[in-house]
Amino acid sequence: MALTKKSAVLRLSGIQRALLIYVVVPILVIVGVGIGFGLERINVQEQERLKEDLELLGRAIRVPVGEALAANDEEAVQRALDSVFEIGRIYGASVFDVNGNRIAVAGIAERDLSRSRVAQELVMTGEQQERVRQISGVRMFSHFIPVFDDLRQANGFIQINRQASDFDTAFARLSAWAWGIWMAMALLTFTIVIFGHYRGVGRYVNQLTESMHRVEAGERNYRASENGPSELAAIAHGLNRMLDSMQKNEAALEAHRLHEQEMQRKLQYQEKMAAIGGVASGVAHELGAPLTIIDGRARRLQKNNQDAESERQLTAIRGQVGRLTRIVQQLLNYCRPPAEQETLTSSVAIEKLLPEILDNISHEQPENGPRLSASVSPLSRGLQLIADEARLELALVNLVRNAAQVAEQHVEVRAQVACAQEEPMAEDKLNESKTNEDKKQPPCSQWLHIEVLDDGPGLPAGTSTESLVTPFYTTKGQGEGTGLGLAIVDNVVREHRGILIIENRIDGTQGCRVSMQLPLAVVNEE
Repeated sequence: MALTKKSAVLRLSGIQRALLIYVVVPILVIVGVGIGFGLERINVQEQERLKEDLELLGRAIRVPVGEALAANDEEAVQRALDSVFEIGRIYGASVFDVNGNRIAVAGIAERDLSRSRVAQELVMTGEQQERVRQISGVRMFSHFIPVFDDLRQANGFIQINRQASDFDTAFARLSAWAWGIWMAMALLTFTIVIFGHYRGVGRYVNQLTESMHRVEAGERNYRASENGPSELAAIAHGLNRMLDSMQKNEAALEAHRLHEQEMQRKLQYQEKMAAIGGVASGVAHELGAPLTIIDGRARRLQKNNQDAESERQLTAIRGQVGRLTRIVQQLLNYCRPPAEQETLTSSVAIEKLLPEILDNISHEQPENGPRLSASVSPLSRGLQLIADEARLELALVNLVRNAAQVAEQHVEVRAQVACAQEEPMAEDKLNESKTNEDKKQPPCSQWLHIEVLDDGPGLPAGTSTESLVTPFYTTKGQGEGTGLGLAIVDNVVREHRGILIIENRIDGTQGCRVSMQLPLAVVNEE
């Protein structure tokens, strides 16, 4: 984490590059141009100052040199030249007559200026001259000053020499200091801009960018932190509001999509029911009366015929007629319009309903059929379930009948209320519950679980609840089932807004487990 943060500081962002290119670099260039212009002016002034120093030195010795020349006193001329070295930093000085012949010398100086144009111009104009010359292989700056006699006539001139590098050395030193300070200020400015931008703006921009990337990656509930400068905090606040609005819109769209799916499912279901209902009505109309007549005549023949073989055949005929009658009844039950939730006003006692269902099914079973049993949990005793009793009984009859047909020894029906502690209550309700001495049980979840378990072969691998409740789908052999029993159960469970689960038993026992989970409106507690 620390390395990532450090790399984020060192890596230049687009805003930092823009600041450096469009703000810092132009400022540094302007400052650099100003420094260059200032150094040039300082160089000119420094050269003028050095020239003025030489001129002052020349004027200081011009009078004594002129008097010495007028008196032809060469020793006095030499003493005047020697005094120049005590006054300033001079590399050489010479005194020449008007013809350019050297009269006296001190330090590095030229031997002969008789043919020099400088000497000629100096004598002719009477004005001082300046030249850069090579003297004894050294580049020198020479200052020439004319010397006059008492009649203001030029009787010679003085040459004072100073190394030309002296002029450049001072400027080079000053330039080095100036540009060194400029470079240090440039680096300091770059550092301040980069780290100052990161501390003041960059890190908050990075947080916004990271927030956008996390939202893009799928973290739709992630929100940006609204800190930093007011402008960036306002952007983060706007981003969060936009994400909240998008999430609300997505939730609304998802709810609308689910509603459309539910409406489409109901429409398809109604269309299917209408189609099957038409077929069932026709079958019931066409087969109901003939089957009743056949069953009645077979029963009359059984009474009038005492032959054993005829009795057996007539019994088989009546059995098949009964089977056809049940098929017609199942079609009618399946196509019956579903009960509306508002009409589910009957109070059903589960503790009494289950034994009645088992008793009815037991009369259909052979003597060697599986044993049927029912158990009701303590929380379910005395429970009054708000439901359509006829439809609920129809569903349970179908489940128990299916289980009895495949069970080997035992079919068990269990009813229990799954209890779960609800969310913490408010303080006033909590105090009220503590003072209520009649309240023995904690709040129960509003679901009643009715399970039908058998010890048969179980479901084939890969069989799902969705496929089992499909109309006319059956796992039994040809002619052994209509495939409408579980479809009827599913319809009843849906009418009561419940859940149907069909799966193999997972308690280590062979067989199948069918669970009807029905929501409870009221739970009566003892």
